[in-house]
Amino acid sequence: MNEFLLNDTPVKVWAKTVDPHAWKEIDNLSRLPFIYHHLAFMPDVHGGMGMPIGGVLATKNVVVPNAVGVDIGCGMCAVKTNLMAEEIPKELIREKIMAGIRTRIPLGMDHHSELQDEEFMPKGHDIDKLHVVSRQYTSARRQVGTLGGGNHFIELQKDNEGYLWIMLHSGSRNLGKQVGDYYNKVAKELNAMYLTAVDPSWQMHFLPLGSKEFTAYWKEMSYCVDFALCNRQLMMERIKEIIADAIPEVEFEPMINIAHNYAAWEHHYGEDVIVHRKGAVRARAGEIGIIPGSQGTSSYIVEGLGCPESFMSSSHGAGRLMSRTEAIRTLSLEKEIEMLDSKGIIHGIRSQNHLDEAASAYKNIDEVMANQQDLVKILTRLSPIAVVKG
Repeated sequence: MNEFLLNDTPVKVWAKTVDPHAWKEIDNLSRLPFIYHHLAFMPDVHGGMGMPIGGVLATKNVVVPNAVGVDIGCGMCAVKTNLMAEEIPKELIREKIMAGIRTRIPLGMDHHSELQDEEFMPKGHDIDKLHVVSRQYTSARRQVGTLGGGNHFIELQKDNEGYLWIMLHSGSRNLGKQVGDYYNKVAKELNAMYLTAVDPSWQMHFLPLGSKEFTAYWKEMSYCVDFALCNRQLMMERIKEIIADAIPEVEFEPMINIAHNYAAWEHHYGEDVIVHRKGAVRARAGEIGIIPGSQGTSSYIVEGLGCPESFMSSSHGAGRLMSRTEAIRTLSLEKEIEMLDSKGIIHGIRSQNHLDEAASAYKNIDEVMANQQDLVKILTRLSPIAVVKG
């Protein structure tokens, strides 16, 4: 971990290298007047929108919508089975399981054509008091149980003992974007009205504790975190049904779930503060987490070590090495396909436009894991068998 002062703010970085975009954002963040204690950046850090992905920001008495992002509650879940991966024919995986996933789970921008049952939606929220969620609720019932695009994925994997695992990565879909965009705009207008010291070009508009806007955002953000979990749960249940239909003797262990885009009240260095994690995973001592690699590389089930300097956080993945545009422009389609094919991975890379999610567009996951040995302990290493990308 590298530690230094930037604009009189302590900054701790677990990455060996940081891209110029992320450095500029780190410099901006270090000037914020409401930072608590220090800034922390995980080994997968890379440039984002206002705040780098892989960043942890603790604040006193304010919440920053853009430090959560628009895919509120985005996260990972994983389930271990009793099946030995090598005993499952590749044809069965390709023609029954992967085809079934593509049939039952909408990918990319697609939603369900029919409203999903309300039993699949979050409980315990007063929808009528949620300004954005109430307007988007009917649409959200078509989004629950859908993967989304970008770096979202569904993978079949095997662990070191050969057991089959299911892993997926998804969030709150368009609902989270609508909530994030709306409250970032509200914060921007409020900050301009009160002439705050936060430069609007930093895109770190904030809502002060005690304001009705803070309360409204917190309730809607909390709903989106729950919705993202419901989304992952429904997809996982349908994937389990698909596998059970193909292999009736399958058994499933309880689902592991973690989120990596949210804000929460936590106790650090003797005080209750708001911790924003944008592309970072909570890693309290003994807490089980998931850190995926890129397409075609290893993923890890980990145990948190409760490192106070990271605000008890770790990376949420490998982290991008190059932008989507750069990856599509510079990577070799033939080499990326050859790399996946040589490992026997069933994948969907077919054209140059698919290279934005190629393995070479991401940091080396093993180097990322080596850089955070003080944050997490590896429990299980998982290797990909088949990949569905959004």
